Amino acid sequence: MSARCQLTGAEPGFGNTVSHSHRRSRRRFDPNIQRRRYWLPSEGRHVRLTLSAKGIRTVDAVGIEAAVARIRARGGKV
Repeated sequence: MSARCQLTGAEPGFGNTVSHSHRRSRRRFDPNIQRRRYWLPSEGRHVRLTLSAKGIRTVDAVGIEAAVARIRARGGKV
């Protein structure tokens, strides 16, 4: 599963882990990705989306129909 949100496009950020002695090594900051299943009434089926926590809150705010429309507008497959 890729660490990318289908709705917001959130993906890993990169940076450094800095130790007490200030030595640096590369690391990833992964978004909080979850797989959620939603009922899509217009198509009469469930859809499984890979969303970040912010994406889940966005679906709760705008509704699943609008969220799926946004994903499809970005060129995503649902």
